Amino acid sequence: MIYQAYQAQADAMEPWRVLAHATAGFLSQEAPFGLFDLPWSRGFAAYCQLTAFAALSHKRPPFGIESVTVGNRKVAVREEAVHKTPFGTLLHFRKDMDVPQAPVLLLAPLSGHFATLLRETAHTMLADHDVYITDWHNARDVPLRQGRFGFDEFVDHVIRFLEVLGPGAHLLAVCQPCVAALAAVALMAEDGNPAQPHSLTLMAGPIDTRINPTKVNEFAVSRSLDWFEHNLVGVVPQGYPGALRRVYPGFLQLTAFMGMNPDRHLKSFHDLYNHLVRGELERANTVQEFYREYFAVMDLHAEFYLETVQRIFQDHDLPRRALTWHGRPVNTDAVRRTTLLTVEGDRDDICAVGQTLAAQDLCTRLRPYRKHHYVQPGAGHYGVFAGRRWKTQVYPVVRDVIHASG
Repeated sequence: MIYQAYQAQADAMEPWRVLAHATAGFLSQEAPFGLFDLPWSRGFAAYCQLTAFAALSHKRPPFGIESVTVGNRKVAVREEAVHKTPFGTLLHFRKDMDVPQAPVLLLAPLSGHFATLLRETAHTMLADHDVYITDWHNARDVPLRQGRFGFDEFVDHVIRFLEVLGPGAHLLAVCQPCVAALAAVALMAEDGNPAQPHSLTLMAGPIDTRINPTKVNEFAVSRSLDWFEHNLVGVVPQGYPGALRRVYPGFLQLTAFMGMNPDRHLKSFHDLYNHLVRGELERANTVQEFYREYFAVMDLHAEFYLETVQRIFQDHDLPRRALTWHGRPVNTDAVRRTTLLTVEGDRDDICAVGQTLAAQDLCTRLRPYRKHHYVQPGAGHYGVFAGRRWKTQVYPVVRDVIHASG
């Protein structure tokens, strides 16, 4: 019933948001009526803008990557879906150029936000690489007849997408899918799959959450799996393609994310209000752009969510060498040819220092010259793959390891 209650509330608020948006426009600085400078209008207009703005979206925002600078010239970029399943699309950022570049698959998290969370990651890498990304579909848009999607099916997709890219590709995983990425590479290595990647970059991922546990990790082990299922899993309402599919709703995930740092989010909205009142539109737009992405949420398939909680955060299957894929043991010792890079931020409060590094110890047959680790000073979780530190400090390390891996 929790999903139905949320949807009813969201539907009821929509007319008020439309009215607030219209009122804010009527009182805005650009409006021709001259009302913006009245003593009462700025504060009221800012309040209306915040009311209209504070709404969730359940559709993927556009990547908006239309061009990139390669060398000394600007190159056009277009999105191309090269492989599609009911659960995700392998999206290619095809550049208008003939010079070959190393193909890289960006493995986006399936943790409540769309793949556009890696927009900046992809844009930065496009200068030197042929970039593909996993564009996961919102579970509430996947018809029930398409079947289940759990952890094993996630790994299936990683392997299949790498096979579509073919031999010579590289894999970069950010956050939650790092476990699945390492599992997929291990399985491909054991099978002698020619599409096993030349390099695997794991960034801020929960390989072993027993190391320096964060609030996220502590919460995951503070409740039973039954508690997560009974309190956080809902059913998609009628009227959507995925009606009756069991999901972990995106609005609950966003609530959990914001609950981790409530003071920071309250300050951001207070600052946004003040920027709007003062007419500081550029500063206001910066805050709004962040939250426009942050408020675009997607539902997770219940099987995937619950299996992730259990296998990764509660039972620690991978570091205990107990992880299986469709009943088959995952043997990380099989990884011998894929160069491994692990990246962490020393201020990460979601995946703490040491949790991603643990992957190095699991690949016992990987020669030392194929193992690399980098810790970014001053970086929190998002700073590892977005922002100034990503562009100027983390990315050069990633680029050099990929290029050195052939």
